[in-house]
Amino acid sequence: MPHSLLNDERGLQRRIEELGPWFHNMRLGKVQTAPQHFLGDYPEVKFRNFREALPADMTGLSVLDIGCNGGFYSLEMKRRGAARVLGIDTDERYLNQARFAAEVTELDVCFKQMAVWDVAQLRERFDLVIFMGVLYHLRHPLLALDLIHEHVAKDMLLFQSMQRGSDEIVPVAEDYEFYEPAPFDEPGYPKMHFIERRYSHDETNWWVPNRACVEAMLRSSGFAIEAQPEKEVYVCRWKPVAVPPDGAHCVYPSQSGR
Repeated sequence: MPHSLLNDERGLQRRIEELGPWFHNMRLGKVQTAPQHFLGDYPEVKFRNFREALPADMTGLSVLDIGCNGGFYSLEMKRRGAARVLGIDTDERYLNQARFAAEVTELDVCFKQMAVWDVAQLRERFDLVIFMGVLYHLRHPLLALDLIHEHVAKDMLLFQSMQRGSDEIVPVAEDYEFYEPAPFDEPGYPKMHFIERRYSHDETNWWVPNRACVEAMLRSSGFAIEAQPEKEVYVCRWKPVAVPPDGAHCVYPSQSGR
């Protein structure tokens, strides 16, 4: 049985290396999956700054972890007693790592290959949706937030995105006249920085927001910010979104003309 590897440090190390490289550093028995991570003991080093912002007892709750990677947060939520935890990712290598970690630790977590664009297929809403470290890897980030709000979020959203630029937030008026100066060039105006080629040697980095942009996008998509327990981390609550005069928010790309 896989969990017997916990008593076989050499065999466990060999299996971890076979499934590597790992982005999540997890402790499986006495072995770490990514002890030389460039961010240190990641994601534990980040999680310890906001772990108290989540319910310590999640008995009976359901959790969806979008972009689950090696499953660190999925397993942590199961340890808190969540009744159902589903982790989704597009990378089969990460999913194999997550499944192995769940087997070794004997935690009942389900993992599925799925992109955020397809979450409507789940036909299920979750008490907690985790959406961390994904937004800046997407070509259509606002659509992703709309899809999450429309189809899978029921109450709480745990959100994180890499941020660059100013941490300031400038007051934004409800409206501006066409020829009236607006604070577009102010450092604290909501901005998304587009990456045409690569950032940090990664061709999957597409958009990097500043703090004002992150918070504006969350509000616009129907997520009320309740807390910011860590610099880039937000705890939000789902709320209804009013339909604007030009129609409902775009939750699916147009399929016309195909």
